[in-house]
Amino acid sequence: MLDVRQRLLTLLLWLLLVSAFSCSSQPAPDTLVMIIESSPTNLDPRVGIDAFSERIDILLFDDLLTRDEHFTVQPGLAERWEIPDPLTYIFHLHHGVRFHDGRPLTSKDVKWTFDSLLQGKVRSTKAAVYRFVDHIEAPEDDRVIFKMKEPFATLLWNLSGGAMGIVPYGSREDEMTSHPVGSGPFRFVSAEQDKEVVVERNEAYWGEKAHLERIRFAVVPDTTTRALELRKGSADLESNALTTDMVLTLERDPTLVVSRGPGSILAYLALNCRDPHLKDVRVRQALAYAINRRPMLQHLMRSFARPADSILPPESWAYNKDVPRYEYNPARAGQLLDQAGYPAVNRIRFHLTMKTSTEENTRLLAAVLQQQLREVGIALDIRSFDFATFFSDVTKGVFEMYSLRWIGGNEDPDIFEYAFHTSKFPPHGANRSFYSNPRLDTLIDRARGELDQDTRKQLYAEIQTILAQDLPYINLWYIDNVVVHSKRVENLRLNASGNYDFLKTAELTSPKKVISKAP
Repeated sequence: MLDVRQRLLTLLLWLLLVSAFSCSSQPAPDTLVMIIESSPTNLDPRVGIDAFSERIDILLFDDLLTRDEHFTVQPGLAERWEIPDPLTYIFHLHHGVRFHDGRPLTSKDVKWTFDSLLQGKVRSTKAAVYRFVDHIEAPEDDRVIFKMKEPFATLLWNLSGGAMGIVPYGSREDEMTSHPVGSGPFRFVSAEQDKEVVVERNEAYWGEKAHLERIRFAVVPDTTTRALELRKGSADLESNALTTDMVLTLERDPTLVVSRGPGSILAYLALNCRDPHLKDVRVRQALAYAINRRPMLQHLMRSFARPADSILPPESWAYNKDVPRYEYNPARAGQLLDQAGYPAVNRIRFHLTMKTSTEENTRLLAAVLQQQLREVGIALDIRSFDFATFFSDVTKGVFEMYSLRWIGGNEDPDIFEYAFHTSKFPPHGANRSFYSNPRLDTLIDRARGELDQDTRKQLYAEIQTILAQDLPYINLWYIDNVVVHSKRVENLRLNASGNYDFLKTAELTSPKKVISKAP
């Protein structure tokens, strides 16, 4: 049934693409046109928290630190740092760094960036991330010191990879919102709400200079229109903004290239540990054995995902590959349910309810789960709501089961505290499963204050083992990063985060070179 539906969708899309006119304006030779789904809400890096704000900010602003392919922090604006004691972090800044308007970047600017948050000069939810910072000192132009209220190993992560770009001293929120000034490889040119954002190469960049002269982020909210723009050649590139059926269709277009790589976005199934049935770990384990991910990966995700066994992606330095796994085994599921005291009566053991949004893929996932759980005697009732109502129920804990995705937040192991610590029941955090394990709480508290990464890794390994046994979540899969682009775009280096770092190395080829590649 799913295969028939997908073939019909693919055929319909193909007919739309074939019938599209090719009269749209082509991108300028020196400008890469990238399609995005919506406008960034605020390009002030202290304020904007939506995906498009943060991903464009990575190009405009530099953070004190960066992250490598294993999500380990590396030098950024700070060429090195020292931690003489658990409450003191000393960062030594690169010399010769300048903002886009020519002003030198010094420790004074770093201090202002964070002080404006901590002192409420700029209103932002990001201030909570730095709640353990007591104060910041700037004794010399090239040296800045963070003094902490208590040990907090995650500070380095929260200073890296787009978490907080440095703004010039004295910058007000209205200034950065209307005309952001950073020190990154690209500088801001213009923005028009719901239409575009334009940036150009920073010729005076202190690090490796970008190859692209100019990027125009074109806002195209409709998914089918995004595919048509690529097909017509009026846009060069999109990232994770098309359905898998559309990607498979565009893959057959000789003028386009599909680049894909492993991603960190996690799809998961959350279980309410206060529910009369789900509070029994044997029932949660039975659910895991009863779920067959293979056909869902093949038919729902069209093989654009890989199975997940932890909330952390495998690329993470803290990932534990040796956790308990639950291969599809309905017989074992039945045994566990019998042990838990739920014999089948007329082939039904009990009912569960799964809440979903009206988003199509989520509803399809629920329908497949309904069919698979029926085989072990669990009757799954599906209740769909508009997203606002659905998410409100989720955050209040008014559910038995739901499925959502972690995007970005699961790249740092501090996610364990936010999602599973007893102190983070709603509304204080995202432990919406109301899962509580004193041993896990102790390990999380120790790991958050531990500065030695090898020791932290051991602690997080045990945390992942406990979660794999207790199963407040059933981890489903990590979604691939997929970029569709024209053949004039080269040298794309995708990363698991799915951010726009690849634009720092991307290049545009000459028209003659592109023509020579066409079959």
